[in-house]
Amino acid sequence: MPALFVLTRRAMGAVLLLLLAGAALAQPIAGTYRVEGRNPDGSPYQGSVTVTEAEGGLGFAWQVGSQSYQGQGLREGAVVRVDWGAQYPVIYVVMPDGELHGTWSNGQALERLIP
Repeated sequence: MPALFVLTRRAMGAVLLLLLAGAALAQPIAGTYRVEGRNPDGSPYQGSVTVTEAEGGLGFAWQVGSQSYQGQGLREGAVVRVDWGAQYPVIYVVMPDGELHGTWSNGQALERLIP
């Protein structure tokens, strides 16, 4: 196989990866999500969260069972950091499929937001 063809295939693969990553970074995240998670003690929970975008920031409103929580967040690329009044923030990663995968309680708890 000619070296130019191999180089071209590699370059095209790199460009495709950059385009896919850029699409994940550019996608808006405002909307309503189903929430699935695990508390620090390992017990599961589920509920919903509404994410709003306003004035360069993000608003989060969770409803988990009879409990509701509010938070304010900022997005930096694919990472979203949400201050919700606890000692440690919720840290999410925006996935290419639109889900947000996160951790809270200093990494002791997990949460997934599903569009």
